Amino acid sequence: MLSSTTSPTNRSKSSSSTSPPKPTAPSSAPNISTGSTPSDASRLAIPSGNSTAENNYHYRRQTSRTTATPSTPSYNYNTTPSSSSTSYYNYNNHHHLSSHMSPQAYLTRLLDVQQMDIQSALDQMKTLCSTSPSRAYKTSYYRKQTKDHWARDDPAFFALQVVFLVCTSIAYVIAFRVEGRGFVSGVLDFLVKSVGVHYIGWGVIMATVGRLISNDYLTVVGGTGGGSSSAGIGGSGGREIHVKQKVEWLYAFDIHCNAFFPMFVLLYALQFFLLPFVLGKSLFAMVLANTLYGIAFSWYFYITHLGYRALPFLSNTEVFLFPIAVVVALYVLNLVGYPFGFGWNASRMMAYVFFD
Repeated sequence: MLSSTTSPTNRSKSSSSTSPPKPTAPSSAPNISTGSTPSDASRLAIPSGNSTAENNYHYRRQTSRTTATPSTPSYNYNTTPSSSSTSYYNYNNHHHLSSHMSPQAYLTRLLDVQQMDIQSALDQMKTLCSTSPSRAYKTSYYRKQTKDHWARDDPAFFALQVVFLVCTSIAYVIAFRVEGRGFVSGVLDFLVKSVGVHYIGWGVIMATVGRLISNDYLTVVGGTGGGSSSAGIGGSGGREIHVKQKVEWLYAFDIHCNAFFPMFVLLYALQFFLLPFVLGKSLFAMVLANTLYGIAFSWYFYITHLGYRALPFLSNTEVFLFPIAVVVALYVLNLVGYPFGFGWNASRMMAYVFFD
């Protein structure tokens, strides 16, 4: 007969199997996935006594914490104007005009000598007289990248050139011993012709004409730029141009200033020391004088070509080299016509214009 008495061992086993699970301490950690604190029911629903279920629960909790990503606000970074070509060009033209320095502001800076970078201007003058004058226009490319304009905002180059012309004016007045007028009036007269007419007047004409030719006939839109068949400054050859740009008048005047300096070195400085040789009436004097002027004017138009070639939105800038053909033709014409009394000495003509 089976005994109904339960052994202590069996009693302990049955009590352990029927005892309710021990409640765990409530967790105050927020639910990362929902952004709220778990409810009391969810806290009590944590499995206990079953290691596999408990491990799965904690794995799901850990996964929800690591995979939850906070929501980030969305921003509209598209600041490009309307896709319409008309509105885009209107926007660019307004930005173009507002970022450029006016001639009035440029002239105002001439009065602030302390802000001029004299050393940089001297370095550019040295580069223009070297065998690689195109390196002088790299500063214009960097200026466009940083300040959004091509022209110089420092008038130091222009101011130094005027100072050099004043010095040579005094030297030429002393050398030619101008009679019938005082020394001061002679210097002032030479300054008006050299600075006012040759440097500034000729520069205004060349800058205006060069800018008109470039903007009306050489500007590239929707194609490739680079100024010529080879790459321009900054590797711009073959670059696609999608924005209509225009040549700044001050940049065109900067091109004249750059091109004028080698001419100044040859026709004002070097010619001063060659006056005893170039003012004669012999064939040698005529050849020496005309060669000096031919090199000076050819170098002027070559550096002018380099200045417009540096702009990536211009093409076919070789047109600025065409005046060199006229210079060569005049040189050959004077040389061939000399035996027939048909030749001009450029230095003697210069002396007549400036001192007679």
